[in-house]
Amino acid sequence: MPDMKYILVTGGVISGVGKGVIASSFGTILKSCGIDVTSIKIDPYINIDAGTFSPYEHGEVYVLDDGGEVDLDLGNYERFLDITLHRDNNITTGKIYQQVIERERRGDYLGKTVQVIPHITDAIQEWVQRVAHIPVTPENTPPMVCIVELGGTIGDIEGMSFVEAFRQFQFRVKRENFCCAHVSLVPMPKSTGEPKTKPTQSSVRELRGLGLSPDLILCRSEKPINHNVKEKISNFCHVGPEQVICVHDLTSVYHVPLLMENQGVVQYLNDRLQLNISMPRPGRFMQKWRNLAKRVDNLRREVNIALVGKYTKLEDSYASVTKALQHACIAAGCKLILTYIEAVNLEKQTKIDDPVAYHKAWQDLCKSDGIIVPGGFGQRGIEGKIEACQWCRETQKPMLGICLGLQAAVIEFARNVLGLKGANSTEVNPDCDDKLVIDMPEHHPGNLGGTMRLGKRKTYLEPSIVSKLYKKDEIEERHRHRYEVNPEYIERLEASGLRFVGKDSTRTRMEVAVVETHPYYVSVQFHPEYLSRPLSPSPPFMGLILASIGKLKNYLSKGCRLSPRNQSDVSSDEEDISISSLSLIDERGVVENGKPANGVH
Repeated sequence: MPDMKYILVTGGVISGVGKGVIASSFGTILKSCGIDVTSIKIDPYINIDAGTFSPYEHGEVYVLDDGGEVDLDLGNYERFLDITLHRDNNITTGKIYQQVIERERRGDYLGKTVQVIPHITDAIQEWVQRVAHIPVTPENTPPMVCIVELGGTIGDIEGMSFVEAFRQFQFRVKRENFCCAHVSLVPMPKSTGEPKTKPTQSSVRELRGLGLSPDLILCRSEKPINHNVKEKISNFCHVGPEQVICVHDLTSVYHVPLLMENQGVVQYLNDRLQLNISMPRPGRFMQKWRNLAKRVDNLRREVNIALVGKYTKLEDSYASVTKALQHACIAAGCKLILTYIEAVNLEKQTKIDDPVAYHKAWQDLCKSDGIIVPGGFGQRGIEGKIEACQWCRETQKPMLGICLGLQAAVIEFARNVLGLKGANSTEVNPDCDDKLVIDMPEHHPGNLGGTMRLGKRKTYLEPSIVSKLYKKDEIEERHRHRYEVNPEYIERLEASGLRFVGKDSTRTRMEVAVVETHPYYVSVQFHPEYLSRPLSPSPPFMGLILASIGKLKNYLSKGCRLSPRNQSDVSSDEEDISISSLSLIDERGVVENGKPANGVH
């Protein structure tokens, strides 16, 4: 069995420089060469996982098949590489220390003094080596390359133990099996108008001082960097010019792997890690990816979607929802214009407190072609979500509710159709007159970490618009919630027109609700955005976008098929690109098009 190869991706100068997309792009390029890839994300915070974070801390909490609540970058990896990761693919300081302390309590260290070096650093290395060999594809083939992204910035005190672990790791696995790629910012101040390399020089110097020498330096910048700047970085940072890769801001993330590949990344990794990739690559190498990038750039017809959320001040709070909308738009041939609406601003109290924000929010809602009401926790903004659901139901505006969005739709229907004015969720008001949404039996009050209904679960669909979109009556989607629709009210709700067409195996948990007299009023308890892929969009999102542009009936009548002629704004030279022809995987199981995710900002 060949040795596992490791690519460590570090970041310098600032956080949020684009390490996640660049790490995913490495994987995309290698998968296009027929090499199976896995990914690990290291987050140096002390939390055990991301489950109890506010979305304003690190963006959305991404949920895996096994119920792991992890950093949103693992969503990047899954979308880019079309793989299924596990909770252990996300390492935190908390997980490492917890493991070491448990070993110490068991007496595994035989009375020795437990220290950062060697015990913590050894635990990190062992974790990486163990997880790197876990298969992440449906075929269960062992990965050949593991891409490790070290979160934060080089020099952060909380990341020091990880940097030291990898300093040792490069000798443990040998040089030909380990490569370090450093992502750094090259700012271009408006006062001078020229790129400045000093921050990158300082960042690389600090990395070297900690014992890691970068093999590749990836320079992030607003505009393309000229050859002179590349030469300067090469001279001052002790690498060859071919080891300096420039990644400037692009029209979409679909171009990032192509840009990196054009600068010789395949050739360098092949030589450095002895990957035995046949060179040069064929002329149509990554062609499906190029087609996809070109297609996205050529989308012209716009569709306006309003997202009514609680965490709209940070767009990363809804990263997967945004990506799922983009995937559906690519398939439908339209360009997404997404408007974020703070749910609180739709509430009647805001009309008194801040009338300008109130009227602006309602104006944005009214101008949209479709509405999405995503998940959230707590009572803030719930009344605004309920107002949005009522407006969509009464005006026949296409609407997709997710998780809390389903609960808001049910409460709204109970209040305004059944006449139960005291209807509410026990999460918002435990003493409400009509408890339409109640605590889940699995929930254990007091311990918030990992107590929810989490991970992939089965849902059984009855014949409806949703089963037509999925083209099946049994689906598996990922969940993350604590509260359920109260089964006691189901009969009354269905008798008045709110049908529950998706339920779990016990038939007591409501998973999908629709109003059949409405063009598209669908709400789901699960999170379909987590399984959406660029060339395999999530069916509920596909339904929302098609309903918003008036093409849903036609799509359903043709058995849920879209040919290029039916898609708007497809140029003639792209006629051969359809959802079926742009398949994710070729006959050998090699992803050629890749999986774009969060953009490089």
